Amino acid sequence: MKKKRFLFILLALLYATQSTRAQYVYGTTGLLHMPTADMQRDKTFLCGASYLDVAATPAHWNYNTFNYYINITIFPWLEIGYTCTLHKIGLPAYGYSYKFRNQDRQFSGRLRLWKEGWWKPWTPQIVIGANDPGTNDMLGNPDKDDYGITGVGELGNGHWNRYYLAATKHFAFERTGELGIHLAYVYNKRRDYHLNGPAVGANFQFAMQHEGWGYQLLNRLNLMAEYDSRTVNCGLGVSFWKDYICAVMELTECRHFSGGILFRVHLK
Repeated sequence: MKKKRFLFILLALLYATQSTRAQYVYGTTGLLHMPTADMQRDKTFLCGASYLDVAATPAHWNYNTFNYYINITIFPWLEIGYTCTLHKIGLPAYGYSYKFRNQDRQFSGRLRLWKEGWWKPWTPQIVIGANDPGTNDMLGNPDKDDYGITGVGELGNGHWNRYYLAATKHFAFERTGELGIHLAYVYNKRRDYHLNGPAVGANFQFAMQHEGWGYQLLNRLNLMAEYDSRTVNCGLGVSFWKDYICAVMELTECRHFSGGILFRVHLK
């Protein structure tokens, strides 16, 4: 009975969905973990919360946790976000059990350098961005030259630090759907969340030109798969209630479940 109820809720959700491009891990636009060159519509405001399996987090977390975030696309070419990830703190010797008592804070930014198709129809969109930059300046390890904006210090609190350059190109298939191909180079030197190398991913949004509820459900799916320079992940993103509420579901390493939900408003 529980399985049937879950299947019914899932089908009802997919029936009323469209695709979404929001990373629940970072609170920014992208695939699952991998950055892309996709941008939200101008003056789009996002706020959301997520459940994060320990496999989806830096090694600083050795337990499952949660985050919440706000994000705004100020111009069509600029996006800024603020994300908080919950910490467990406890002192059992003094009667304080381990509970979520603190949070890690990070800022993020994305800047579009080139719009898709500006020069030739085949040219991709290009975005440069950063998460959690410059938070190690006070807590770095000077003996290991760990100061600076690169967030490399073992003692620093730039746990989600990364810098990236991403390119995205979409390909339309008549009466079938749209394929997005995403390439990026991600960089940091952290020891607890090492992201330093190429990333590649793809998503497919169905657009089948057939009648019937089955095809309508299929057309609501946005399937995603990626290698984020650290792990291989797969999942899907959906949105409902006129695109105001969105959900992202992921299997980190294709086996550990994480997911989030967000509220989206277009301010103009």
